[in-house]
Amino acid sequence: MRWLDRLVRKPAEAPVAKKMAAAFNAVQRGDHASALAIWEPLAQMGVARAQNNIGACLAEGRGVEHNPELAFRWLTLAAEGNDPVGQRNLAALYFRGLGVAQDYRRAAELYRLASEQGDGPAQDMLSWMLLEGEVIEPDVAEAQRWALAAAGQGIASAMTRLGMLHHNALGVARDPAEAARWWRRAAFLGDADGQAMLGAACHLGAGVEADAVTALAWLLRAEARGSSLATRYMAAARAALSADEVAEAVHRAAQPLPEVTP
Repeated sequence: MRWLDRLVRKPAEAPVAKKMAAAFNAVQRGDHASALAIWEPLAQMGVARAQNNIGACLAEGRGVEHNPELAFRWLTLAAEGNDPVGQRNLAALYFRGLGVAQDYRRAAELYRLASEQGDGPAQDMLSWMLLEGEVIEPDVAEAQRWALAAAGQGIASAMTRLGMLHHNALGVARDPAEAARWWRRAAFLGDADGQAMLGAACHLGAGVEADAVTALAWLLRAEARGSSLATRYMAAARAALSADEVAEAVHRAAQPLPEVTP
């Protein structure tokens, strides 16, 4: 009888998908108020993603007044409805202590639930928490596992972290070439710290052939995006170049990055 169940359910599911698509289009136009008007009845019906979306808007003040306490209530419903994005966004509230008492352990639990459902940003955050070990117990092997999962979904910051694992021999053998490979992938996706570390590798000739102009170009990109890692190498990278070479590096850094597939 499962085929009959599917036929019975189909007419009810289709309108929800159509309304969610209309709300998505409204968000793309920057019209959060219209999106919220679509999501609200769906959320009241128990559609977990709609509950998440309302909670996210309340948490960020998009199209509605900033209200972290109400965001917490909606996101709790979404997380309980097993929506991975809702679990990830609720984890962020616990992590930040926004609308609820700060609770790193509960945040990690929720990030793990979302990670196990394949949510890339949650995998990246869980990896970071496990590697840093400041708010939960460190576990380098698990940090690497989740970083690999996130990197597989194109999360650039996870790629940079994998580079750092190989650079610092954390849970893996030290491998400068593998570190540089991950930093290069992250750098072309626009991750500032990945660009800084690739610049440093090019400056030092660690894992890649030394190239002083390319090194400064990556460091300049990283600095422009706010990476503090770039600062420590900037002076030495500039000092290694002539004025014309510095000008060439500045020119390269100003060019748009090519489109790449994560």
